[in-house]
Amino acid sequence: MIKLALPTGDLRTPTAELLSSLGLRVEGYGEGSRQYRLNVPDNADIRVRVFRERDIPVQIALGNYDLGVTSLSWVTEMNVRFPQQPLVPLSDLQFGRTALFAATSRGTSLASLPTPIRIASEYPNIAEAFARAARLPRYRVQAVAGAAEAYPPEDADVVVIAAKDEAAVRAHGLDPIMQLLDNSAWLVANARSLATKDLAPVLSRLREAASAATNGALHLPSPVTTNGSGSRSVRGDTLRLAVPDGHQQRHVHEALAKAGITFDGYEEKTFVRRPKSGIDGLEVKVIRPQDMPQLVALGEFDIAITGLDLLNEHLYAFPSSPAHAALDLQCSQYNLSAVVDGALPADNLADAMQYWRSQNKQALIVCSEFAATADHYARSRHFWRYQVIPIAGASEGFVPEDADILIEGTETGRTIAENNLKILDTIYRSTTCLVARREAGLEGRRREVYEQVFGMLQASVA
Repeated sequence: MIKLALPTGDLRTPTAELLSSLGLRVEGYGEGSRQYRLNVPDNADIRVRVFRERDIPVQIALGNYDLGVTSLSWVTEMNVRFPQQPLVPLSDLQFGRTALFAATSRGTSLASLPTPIRIASEYPNIAEAFARAARLPRYRVQAVAGAAEAYPPEDADVVVIAAKDEAAVRAHGLDPIMQLLDNSAWLVANARSLATKDLAPVLSRLREAASAATNGALHLPSPVTTNGSGSRSVRGDTLRLAVPDGHQQRHVHEALAKAGITFDGYEEKTFVRRPKSGIDGLEVKVIRPQDMPQLVALGEFDIAITGLDLLNEHLYAFPSSPAHAALDLQCSQYNLSAVVDGALPADNLADAMQYWRSQNKQALIVCSEFAATADHYARSRHFWRYQVIPIAGASEGFVPEDADILIEGTETGRTIAENNLKILDTIYRSTTCLVARREAGLEGRRREVYEQVFGMLQASVA
């Protein structure tokens, strides 16, 4: 059996077209099927699973899959930190071409930035390698879930981002420093599978359409002399608020509208990164909700609107964090649940634990987009031995082949049932909340603006 990991997202269509042209049509893949386990009609010995791109290198390195297609950037991000993993980049598949760039705010240079230099990226390991190679004397890497280009100049000095070319970087209001990686879709493999399994039915065909692995090197800067002087602008009397993009945007827009708060440029489905608040002394920025609790804790934002699930994830990872839920906005509600295989002969956690022990299971595999929450759940429920696998999405497909338990948000349970899974345990009910810092030290006009915004939101949910 050959286990093949394929990407969802932007690489799905060109990957499907390539496979079909090579006589490896994956049923439903090119059509965008919501199923995560797919068949190759002409070859029952090939097992296909669809993942988010960033999860594929992890699954290949773990040996759960033999071959995979993903962007070289995610392979490099893993190999920079874990160079001894059995993860082998084989060939450039010649589609999905972008690049990774390091960039600064328009009109600034790396040498002129005050320290500590703040670096934001979806690729924190590559960002760390960049900072070390440049010999930056003081720096802080902020791992973000996405939209790193929105962070400078207020919340970052340097970003490492994926973009088509330098013009695309400049379109974000940034100046490119250097190109770090020529990025595209690559064929990757598990080293042990290459040595021990006959992968020819897939490997030989894919290699026909691929180029040799010659352009995969990470380019890093020479040491940079920084002046380490200067200071950043002080925000003074301005209160900073973060609001979310993505699936929470509609709910937050509704909650704000209910409170009589509207931002010019922040609608149900559309937004600009810096909408006008209409409230004197309030500055608003749209970022990914996953990043908000940590940015509030660090003092980059005074308040933010995000999910309780994301705040709890932050607090499980950093128990002494000053971030806390200042107000429950009572919208976008769903349960965070422990989900298992629908065929598991147990209807509660106690019975499931007894069953797993009877099967002499040495360790339980727990996967989740909420890795710290999954770890807390496993410890608080006294799992005997376990391993937490952080994932980026497409989560319903992990159980039962690649995990025993999935910690997942469930609203109606319909998607869970469609994927032959069931809810074993409800952990808590998540809602959208206003996040603030304990002992934030707000004074003067900032305190007045905070109390104005808080009062309007509080009145809307009373």
